[in-house]
Amino acid sequence: MSMLEHVNNFLSGMLVPVLLALSGIFFGVKLKFFHILKPMSVIKGLKSEKSNGGISSAKAVSLALAGTLGVGNIVGVSSAIHLGGFGAVFWMWVSALCAMLLKYAEIVLAMRHRKMNADGTPQGSAMNYILDFFASSGFKRFGRIVASVFAAAFLLNAFTMGSMLQTGAIADALHGVVGLPPLYTGAVLATLTLFIARSGAKGISALTNLLVPVMSAGYIVMSLIVIIRNGSDIGTAFHQIFTGAFSRDAAISGVGGYIFTRSLRYGVMRGLISNEAGCGTAPTAHSVADCAIPARQGMWGIFEVFADTIVLCTMTALCVILEYGEAARFGGNYMMMTIAAYSAELGRYASYFLCAAVLCFGFATVICWAHYGMTCARYFNPSHRANRIFILVYCACVFIGSFISADLAWQLADLSMGIMTVINLMILVLMAKEVRTETEIYLGR
Repeated sequence: MSMLEHVNNFLSGMLVPVLLALSGIFFGVKLKFFHILKPMSVIKGLKSEKSNGGISSAKAVSLALAGTLGVGNIVGVSSAIHLGGFGAVFWMWVSALCAMLLKYAEIVLAMRHRKMNADGTPQGSAMNYILDFFASSGFKRFGRIVASVFAAAFLLNAFTMGSMLQTGAIADALHGVVGLPPLYTGAVLATLTLFIARSGAKGISALTNLLVPVMSAGYIVMSLIVIIRNGSDIGTAFHQIFTGAFSRDAAISGVGGYIFTRSLRYGVMRGLISNEAGCGTAPTAHSVADCAIPARQGMWGIFEVFADTIVLCTMTALCVILEYGEAARFGGNYMMMTIAAYSAELGRYASYFLCAAVLCFGFATVICWAHYGMTCARYFNPSHRANRIFILVYCACVFIGSFISADLAWQLADLSMGIMTVINLMILVLMAKEVRTETEIYLGR
């Protein structure tokens, strides 16, 4: 086993799951589980504001969802089931419940600590509140080091999960269904990314605002058809999920009774890659929203996790489990596992539809992560030249992702996501008082 795998085993198999669970419980107690006990406060907060400067709250959410809907929902779910068993789905749910308030908290802090550009548009990221926290505590220089490590991991994640893995999934789908050579797919996607990324946050959000609702609706309808046709086996599928999560092979850890298994590791990490809650990516999208109330924008974060993991990932997981006999034939090729599961029930046309869905999901994620990566690049060097260099390197990664093995990219994505999550969760907990104050003001309205 390589050194990278050893590090990921510690981060993904122990540290990140524990921190996610403890941080989620901490914020649940701190905020009195308002998202569960007062669900109407969340629903009422889902309003889109639009005044001057930024983009609407809804478009910011579409931008954020574009960054999460993609490999995590389709390929990530199949990989989690293949590597961790059916029980991985249970741990994806656990990660989602723990993560809802974490995504809410990081969005609230991002809105409070964002900056204004020279043209009056808002701009922010997790690096902003990391820097502000350490500066207010008298450790400004140390804060720069922490923020720089976070930004470097963020960039690595953009080059792997945001570009290579997405392109690889799209290329696998197009090659497996219509026989299109992967190199052609990579070249076209890289070229399109080059033109769209140069349009900035407003141009990117306009495209994702069009793609996200359409592709989500179509994917939900197709998944529901598969689930309804296998209605008599749904109970068995859920039984396999729960028994797999607590299998006899699980090694029970003494830390809070948490259970560490392959299903835990892959369930939590693929769930995290899917909804990205707690790792600090969402603030980059939400901070450009023209919303005057941080807590209101934070409500959209709770909605994102619910829509992404509880709804879409669960639908994918059920479809794969219900048709696992067909899906398992492509074990290791996670894109084709999902396609095979849907095609087994809906026929050849389902593979074409799913291929189109993967193209939309994946490309929306690619262009969203181009925005994320440009924000990180500006943190290190705000010059236009540095921005252009980043775009060229990012587009090169989009092209490379179409033909290289995804194993190393997944390992690097897990590593970068783990580093980001550890840093971000520590800062969120240390800044919890700000989050509670904003929440109390909002709920008091």
